[in-house]
Amino acid sequence: MKSPNVLLINPWIYDFAAYDFWIKPIGLLYIGSVLRKNGFEVYFIDCLDTTNPGAMDKKGIAKADHKRHGSGHFFKENIETPEMLKAIPRKYSRYGITPDLFEEHLKTIPKPEVVLVTSMMTYWYLGVSQVVRMVKHYFPEVPVILGGIYATICPEHASNNSGAEFILSGEGEVDVVKMVSELTGHKVSCPPDLNDIDSLPYPSFDLLYRHDSLCLLTGRGCPFECTYCASSMLNDTFRARNPHKVLDEIGHWIDRYPVQDFAFYDDALLYKPEDRIIPLLRGIISRDYNCNFHTPNGLHVGGISEEIAELLFKAQFKTIRLGFETANAERQITTGGKTTNRELEQAVNRLRRAGYKSEDIGVYLLVGLPGQRTDEIRKSIQFVKDCGARPYLAEYSPIPGTQLWEDAINKSEFNLSNEPLFHNNSILPCRLDGVSWEELYQLKKEIKQ
Repeated sequence: MKSPNVLLINPWIYDFAAYDFWIKPIGLLYIGSVLRKNGFEVYFIDCLDTTNPGAMDKKGIAKADHKRHGSGHFFKENIETPEMLKAIPRKYSRYGITPDLFEEHLKTIPKPEVVLVTSMMTYWYLGVSQVVRMVKHYFPEVPVILGGIYATICPEHASNNSGAEFILSGEGEVDVVKMVSELTGHKVSCPPDLNDIDSLPYPSFDLLYRHDSLCLLTGRGCPFECTYCASSMLNDTFRARNPHKVLDEIGHWIDRYPVQDFAFYDDALLYKPEDRIIPLLRGIISRDYNCNFHTPNGLHVGGISEEIAELLFKAQFKTIRLGFETANAERQITTGGKTTNRELEQAVNRLRRAGYKSEDIGVYLLVGLPGQRTDEIRKSIQFVKDCGARPYLAEYSPIPGTQLWEDAINKSEFNLSNEPLFHNNSILPCRLDGVSWEELYQLKKEIKQ
């Protein structure tokens, strides 16, 4: 019996700004591996591919590039700004390959029996909708299943606007495999067990065009409950992998590809350190993996012990980002109580003693929280500098279902409830009675001084 064909698609980003911090659709590629394990033939189109040779010669397209450790810029083409965002004084762009290259890919693959589309930020849904429309043009009778962050956070909007027949929320492996089996009539012999995430096959990274930088997960979910974060909605519980299994996976990819950089996608990499990060770091060192590691999602400040700081440095963790958010003690408590100023001072001191320079230690500060004033942000910036680290401003994006959502609605001039485009952090959606664009630009100038 012929194996059913399933097409996986990672859609474009439509936004005022986007940068490739080792972005890979790891959830979609996990699903691809589970489908393969169950006898499906899997194809993949990555609209964010930064290595596509066809896009290199396109006129009007800003070229993709890669920095020293594998992050960099996407291909970019300026497009018309959506009507509701035209008051924003910035250029709007489509990030990724051109639509005609996407069409060429659709023409070259065998007709699929099911198409799976993932989604990231809620306010990137225009790229999702465009992908679905083009798929429906070529394969009008093929069902499309949409999953990912947008589908999980805004399922009703996705159902009404994406064009996909099926919207799946949360982790996808179990539900997707079951649905694809029902749609194709192909029986599943190895259903995934999400209670044992080490039992899942490695992500289908072979479907990517570029392998010098890859991503890793040592666990799913987050034990913390920050009021601005959607992690608990995307994963209803925290589950950790065996660190020795993670070490084996790193070795697998190094043996197979010329991997130079790995980025950890974890939301809680330092949680329960004796059981997880410490044996992982010791293993990386003892196995002498000749590559670099990065933590773009941010590390828990309170988890940076003397031992962990030293191990991070010895294991060649090059991109250190700490999730701090604010130096305002009251807001630290009201947003989840995850950290304190004293803990940041200790963490930075320990990292510097371990060998990191001030410019190596990045600290995320949230900007544009409901009711947040410029003075608070300026004091936070100075506090981070005084600690001996480098501040990075991260604009707040309101997320439906989080504890801050209602407050965000009340402090926004935009219709956040009905239009995900207004969740875009680039427009400072909660700037009403808060930080303005002009003040934000000034703050960014001060950081560089």
